[in-house]
Amino acid sequence: MSDVLIERADGIVTATLNRPQARNALSDEMVRTLDETFTAGERDAAVRAYVIRGAGDHFMAGGDVKKFYANRSKPPEQRRAEIERSVHQLHLLVYKMRRAPQPIVASIRGGVAGFGMSLMMACDLAIAAEDAFFTLAYCHIGLSPDGSSTWSLPRIVGTRKAMELALLGERFPAAEALRLGLINKVVPVAALEEETAKLAKRLAAGPGRAYAHTKRLLDASLGNSLESQLQMEGVAVADCMASEDLNEGVTAFVEKRAPRFTGR
Repeated sequence: MSDVLIERADGIVTATLNRPQARNALSDEMVRTLDETFTAGERDAAVRAYVIRGAGDHFMAGGDVKKFYANRSKPPEQRRAEIERSVHQLHLLVYKMRRAPQPIVASIRGGVAGFGMSLMMACDLAIAAEDAFFTLAYCHIGLSPDGSSTWSLPRIVGTRKAMELALLGERFPAAEALRLGLINKVVPVAALEEETAKLAKRLAAGPGRAYAHTKRLLDASLGNSLESQLQMEGVAVADCMASEDLNEGVTAFVEKRAPRFTGR
């Protein structure tokens, strides 16, 4: 079986991390398949939203520590070169996720550790079951964080809390992740699939062009001056004004009905 199962229905692409025997620990195939999926989706107007989830009882345990252990006898320079190549591919995937015009939802249960947290934070929204638990974990095996977590984490929880989570690597439950703003919603385990589908369908039915601009604007905001951000907002609003979705949205508003957006 593939390390990632890709399903597509009603404009929603669902990527299921499929190494449950290893708590869905990261593999090279996983990175390649996700990269290919987001690359293809960027050019496919029929893709309206993504869901990333884990097979079995966990979301993702992070990097494959058993692989690190097997490679420990290699010369340090060889290990350095190999990890630089693999991390470059990993970071290209994260960049493509942030660049994707479609909303991405993380659907989480069980353990979320290491790159699992990085992957979750690279998504736009996250919904978690009550049994979910989280740890940045890198420090426990002598690694510094990767996968954009040092960019995402301070922006979500603040620098001081990010330092605590990264330096101590302590485990915390879904309720704490919700309080910190790392996830958007906590639901009973039995309701996770239904609630995820409900959220994904809502996003898939939304104004795709407006969503794409909103993602770009929010990602750029903390690095922009006010002047630059206002310029970006003006360009984005003007583009939305010329869209079919805008015409449908205002027409539906006047006619007092739900809009039927197409993403055009």
